[in-house]
Amino acid sequence: MRLDPIMMADRSDEDNDTGLLVKTKPKTKRPPMYKVLLLNDDFTPMEFVVHVLERFFGLNHAQAFEIMLVVHKKGLAVVGVFSHEIAETKVAQVMDFARRHQHPLQCTMEKEE
Repeated sequence: MRLDPIMMADRSDEDNDTGLLVKTKPKTKRPPMYKVLLLNDDFTPMEFVVHVLERFFGLNHAQAFEIMLVVHKKGLAVVGVFSHEIAETKVAQVMDFARRHQHPLQCTMEKEE
């Protein structure tokens, strides 16, 4: 409902209404972030995992090799944290690339807490 300024002035003082409207700034929340994880398997070559990390996550060879070892030893590793859309895209790219090269490499995402 839109109040006409003239109507506001015509109101009696009995209402104790000052006629001022205060706009509150809406508080915006940051969108949730998602961790992208690579999972270990017994068939995907280590070199392929390193290549995936370099190609899709922009890591240099040393960084990619280090994360590949974490995946190999611990069973999984976080390879990046992204917005939902970017994480989803990265997961799809890795899974598609692995399938095209006939490797069972698994990549998934989960909401960061």
